[in-house]
Amino acid sequence: MTNLDFTSLSLHAQILRNLSREGYETPTDVQREAIPIALAGKDLLATAQTGTGKTAAFALPMIQRLAGSRTEGRRRIRGLVLTPTRELAQQIHAGIRVYGRGMDLFATVVVGGVSQHPQVSALRRGVDIVVATPGRLLDLMDQGHIRLDAVEILVLDEADRMLDMGFIHDIRKAVAKTPSGRQTLLFSATMPRAIATLAAELLSQPSTVAIKPTMTVAENISQTVLFVEQGDKRALLKDIVGDDNVKRALVFTRTRYGANKIALQLSKGGIPADAIHSDKTQRARERALAAFDRGRVKVLVATDIVSRGIDVEGISHVINFELPEDPESYVHRIGRTARAGACGAALSFCGAHEIAMLQGIEKLTKQAIQADEDHAFHAPAIAGERHQPRYRKARRQSSGNRRSGRRPAGRSASAHSARRRFQHTSR
Repeated sequence: MTNLDFTSLSLHAQILRNLSREGYETPTDVQREAIPIALAGKDLLATAQTGTGKTAAFALPMIQRLAGSRTEGRRRIRGLVLTPTRELAQQIHAGIRVYGRGMDLFATVVVGGVSQHPQVSALRRGVDIVVATPGRLLDLMDQGHIRLDAVEILVLDEADRMLDMGFIHDIRKAVAKTPSGRQTLLFSATMPRAIATLAAELLSQPSTVAIKPTMTVAENISQTVLFVEQGDKRALLKDIVGDDNVKRALVFTRTRYGANKIALQLSKGGIPADAIHSDKTQRARERALAAFDRGRVKVLVATDIVSRGIDVEGISHVINFELPEDPESYVHRIGRTARAGACGAALSFCGAHEIAMLQGIEKLTKQAIQADEDHAFHAPAIAGERHQPRYRKARRQSSGNRRSGRRPAGRSASAHSARRRFQHTSR
């Protein structure tokens, strides 16, 4: 099976030509398994990570089936793709346009954060496929611009992230407006109980595809963990990104509030920084990404919600200000550096309550991450807990988040110590 090419998947000749024009020859695992199921009109529950080719796995059979059932008259929405973020929606829409070239299908994207007028104009002209984020979709439905009573194929992409973002009620409201006889394809990176429950509600006798993620880290990414008290993380970050050897840094934090606060503090400290997260408008996100890409902003602070939509070359450092609770997110985060064969550095700040997360990352990647103990804010007590056989997953920080050990006197000595470690990354 591994040697099969796209011609073996019973795809339309025009779709094969489109794939060939884009240089696609061999389907990925999720494409190889999902496309035949979807072409057969069956419901599908698929577990696969971002970056495994999921868009083509559902877009190719959707295009083929909808083109085959096209009738004369006004175009109606027969394919609906729901996805959590604007960036992903735009990427999926772009893929559908490429894969469906010459197939007489019209697609449009419906997302918030931008004016609705161009979207409404496209809908009035008639479209076959809508790629949407749940909030804007419901908004336009309430205004009477969108009807879903003709939907033949429904796709829920990144379903676990949509649930994390609180879209479950919006999803149920939208799905309730689609025909009960539709085909439903649900893709999720993980399969928590909430996703299994949602699948049981929405899918009818689904086939399942489970692609085990290959969680490997590129050899040209140097990984380092820095043990530090929570209260010292911002000072450590400022010392690191203030060094000239850090050309362009992408910093990850868990919350939108934290991202804003870190970016603001860095900017006030003379380091050009901005934040990108789901609370920002589409235009604000685009401005932040453009400034980061062009070098006007040295540090971009992001949450995981939008991290999958960030594709900027020349990122010298990825810094995990907070370790992710999901170990797989670590691999996706640090993969934003060392693009196109370049070298990059991944630095992870680890507080006392994050030891278990670090251990989970090392178990997943089957790599021990080298510790840097030669920085100004090193916390020996936290470092010593790394290899304890039993570690309490959560530990309350003492009031004031007091440090273990003594900080060297003088900011210049602190900066010198913190920078000494990272000069190798520019060599």
